[in-house]
Amino acid sequence: MGKHKVLLIAVVGLLVAGTVAFFVQRGTTPATLAGKASAPGADAKGTNAKAAGAGKGEAKKGAGPVPVEVVTLAPQRVAEELQAVGTMRSNQSVQLRPEVTGRVAVIGFRDGALVKQGQLLVGLDASLNEAEVAQARAELDLARANLKRTADLASKNFVSSSAQDTAQSNVTVLEARLQLAEARLAKMRIAAPFDGVVGIRTVSVGDVVRDGTDLVNIEDIRRLKVDFRLPERSFTKLKPGLAVEVTTDALAGSTFRGQIEAINPRLDAAGRSLEVRAELPNADGRLRPGMFGDSFLVYRVDGEVARRVPVRLGVRRDGLVELLGEVKAGDRIVTAGVRVQRDGQPVRVVSTVPAPGQGAAAPAVKPGDAAAPKSSPPPAAKS
Repeated sequence: MGKHKVLLIAVVGLLVAGTVAFFVQRGTTPATLAGKASAPGADAKGTNAKAAGAGKGEAKKGAGPVPVEVVTLAPQRVAEELQAVGTMRSNQSVQLRPEVTGRVAVIGFRDGALVKQGQLLVGLDASLNEAEVAQARAELDLARANLKRTADLASKNFVSSSAQDTAQSNVTVLEARLQLAEARLAKMRIAAPFDGVVGIRTVSVGDVVRDGTDLVNIEDIRRLKVDFRLPERSFTKLKPGLAVEVTTDALAGSTFRGQIEAINPRLDAAGRSLEVRAELPNADGRLRPGMFGDSFLVYRVDGEVARRVPVRLGVRRDGLVELLGEVKAGDRIVTAGVRVQRDGQPVRVVSTVPAPGQGAAAPAVKPGDAAAPKSSPPPAAKS
């Protein structure tokens, strides 16, 4: 940033020096030609002598200090801003589904409530599973007792070593069977995998649900992620830890601050854009995931500046899309270019595409001459 300041002062200095040199050169010319025009054959020596004397007098008059204006160089931090439209996501998000088929016996939460990691959310009828666990545990206890007796007899040479090996194998098999029964029983309890807020359940007590059925979503919104895209030319300016400010129409006038968490190393081949993820603290829960999910923006040219306008998408037909919201017939909407990044940015219209059904299209826009809207397809006239 300091380099920009130094270069600016250097350019100004050169302009001033050039101006002074210009006037000095102009000032010496009249002094040299100050004498009257001499007639043919006049004394050239006399004329030159007078000019030389005038020059010495002028030099003596300009020998004093010259008044100047100066500036003291000082470093200053300059912030460069990049603007984009993004989508908020939960720090962690999951849709809870059962892994087995069963009947809902317990619902352990209220819709939209805070839950803790490990808290029971949905319990399926586990009476059969509990019985299987009890049976497997009883069989294992009997096998262990039999192994102990066999070991005592083998130490006294009353049974062969193979009998002891058989008893040990039986214990091992029954231990595995008990573990399997306990695992099946555990799947009848669906608990919160992390602290968060649950959504709205889609089942009730008594419902029979199959494996994979949506039960309820849970969101960790104490911190939010904001995903957005920037032009590839911004790649060298971005790095994790840079400050990010987020505003949303739902909370007009409020600004939320976070920082860049990650940058996708792969560019989008279609749009040549860079995917960036920022992280925002949200301890008070004012922000919610998906706030920007249904938001579309276009840039409308007003005079010589681009104004950002929120719109809704309507009917799609033959490569056109209907724009609803704060736009009207006759508005000029930016459709090409990638340089518009903020509301009120100056623009220069180089080509105008006629509205659908109103004649042939204008010449193609030169690359980089205009600016493109974010998250907005070509507009269509309302029908």
